[in-house]
Amino acid sequence: MSSLALRHRSGIVLAAGAAVLVLGSPALAAEGIPGRAAPLQAVVDCRKLPDPTERLACYDAATATLDAAEKAGDVVVVDRAQVREARRAAFGFDFRMPAFMTAGEKPEEMDRLTATVDSARMGADGKWVIKLTDGAVWRQIDTKRMFKDPKHGSTVEIRTATMGSFFMKVDGQMQIRVHRDN
Repeated sequence: MSSLALRHRSGIVLAAGAAVLVLGSPALAAEGIPGRAAPLQAVVDCRKLPDPTERLACYDAATATLDAAEKAGDVVVVDRAQVREARRAAFGFDFRMPAFMTAGEKPEEMDRLTATVDSARMGADGKWVIKLTDGAVWRQIDTKRMFKDPKHGSTVEIRTATMGSFFMKVDGQMQIRVHRDN
């Protein structure tokens, strides 16, 4: 059984792997296809029992095991909104999203983010460092200048670029190339 956790440079743990990420069998593990956690699969398997008394006993035992696994942190169940929130928080980090975080999503939904500026400052090198309201810090890596300085409340759109960088538009201005710091 395995789960995925991301550690920010600042030491904040993002539970991006908080969904049930357990490889169900060695064959599935070899192919890299995520399966169901054993406690969840046990609940599903109870439906196959034809005798109602046996099925109820199976459900009672399987749900007790699933509940214990969830309380112990061995299995974590999240809904799609929580997965989207984790993906949004991880946007800009250089790693491959596990399959459960991209299932059912359109590719274009994963390559851009709209957010709000919490604070912005220009560094000694003349490049912007922009902190978003979600705590993400983005640093300008090109030398383009913006006509209007970013400020608290400005709207930014960030989209993926090449070689681990991203493009950011602040209040609809010309885009600058940025990289996520934290």
